[in-house]
Amino acid sequence: MNMIVAVDKNWGIGKDGRLLVTIPEDQRLFREETLKKTVIMGRKTLESLPGGQPLYGRTTVVLSRNPDYRVKGARCVSGVEEALKAVGEQRSEDVFVAGGEEIYRAFLPYCDVAHVTFIDYGYEADAYFPNLDKDPDWVLEAETEEATCFDICYTFRRYVRRNR
Repeated sequence: MNMIVAVDKNWGIGKDGRLLVTIPEDQRLFREETLKKTVIMGRKTLESLPGGQPLYGRTTVVLSRNPDYRVKGARCVSGVEEALKAVGEQRSEDVFVAGGEEIYRAFLPYCDVAHVTFIDYGYEADAYFPNLDKDPDWVLEAETEEATCFDICYTFRRYVRRNR
């Protein structure tokens, strides 16, 4: 499975239930990578999307602690094992974990690739992604040239799990 995330230089991903910053090229990459694939996310992440609805053109699996939680157009599950069953027969490369913090941490052991938009700035954050640069199980496989969006510098990175 894949993870897809935008992080600041402290590996922060959000503040008060919102992304730290919006970068159009990051949004384009997310759309291109996940279109016609399955996206796993938490309830709060889903509810932060426009209209609180699943993204068009993707199969959406939403995790919620509330067993009665339902949302039109998504498969709602209550835990990691149930989510893994929901994506069971799909190719690993067709499944993307898309947040938030608790979901990323819970699914990290099941993922082999992480698509990271790395923003060279430290924002005030209250949600974080695990620092893959400090995790011996992960290696930086590729990184683009630095790009800018107004005064924000960023790169796209691809991390892969070692020895799997």
